[in-house]
Amino acid sequence: MPIQNIPESFIYPQVATLPDLFVYDYRMTKDVVKSKVNLSLNLFSFLQTGQKKIHFADTYAEVNEHQSILIKNGNCLMTELLDEELVYFCKLFFFSQQKIKLFLVKHTGTMQFFGRYSPQEVPFFVIENDDYIQTFVQSLSAILSLKPALTQQLLDVKFEEIMLYLLQKYGKVFIQFAYSLITPEPVSSFRKTIEAHDNCNLKLEEIAFLCNMSLSTFKRHFINEFKEAPGKWLQQKKLLRAKELLQNQKKKPSEIYADFGYNSLSNFSIAFKKEFGKSPGRV
Repeated sequence: MPIQNIPESFIYPQVATLPDLFVYDYRMTKDVVKSKVNLSLNLFSFLQTGQKKIHFADTYAEVNEHQSILIKNGNCLMTELLDEELVYFCKLFFFSQQKIKLFLVKHTGTMQFFGRYSPQEVPFFVIENDDYIQTFVQSLSAILSLKPALTQQLLDVKFEEIMLYLLQKYGKVFIQFAYSLITPEPVSSFRKTIEAHDNCNLKLEEIAFLCNMSLSTFKRHFINEFKEAPGKWLQQKKLLRAKELLQNQKKKPSEIYADFGYNSLSNFSIAFKKEFGKSPGRV
């Protein structure tokens, strides 16, 4: 699956450079599962209908139509699912690092404010929708119908508005996250990224993408780090986790095999018996 560069794919070739603020109505009529996305700008995703699931390098987020999410720029795997209305719709509000810097300088007085709060380590912030946020989203729709020059001026106002509201609504925890958007986040170690996904139903190429590596580079790096081929190592981790569920939570093999990437109970049973010397129904 090709990498989607966003918001470039929504803007070019109409505009030659990325704007500091940009709003886009995103609609789909079919599910998209684990699409490779490179976000060039930070992003508010105000979900209206459907579900959104996102894998980052070392964490995971999931929101529904009663929530919105603020996402830091970078690589992620995006899953977007339709609801019973058979449509997926979210309003996307992109903003640059420069805009968040200007906002924080204006409303904290100095960039030395950095030291007062430790930045959030996660690359997203989940927002619980309320009447104010729903009204805010509707106002963005009205702005898009205006002339481009006026639209950009008003988007400056709307960006400041939503940021001020979220500061009031969430307080210190949102300030922490806001600063993380302009603070270089610690580089996630290769091992940390792998171990964060050792029980996820992701393909090797998808984990490689989250590590910003080609599949061949990923495999070489994996063997250097873990002294074992990635497919075998990940399978062992998944089977160990499956064994825990069967023993400690009294799960049935038929309830869990698909969660660990197996397309049939038979294939799961064969792999399990090969690893542990007994079938999953007998642990």
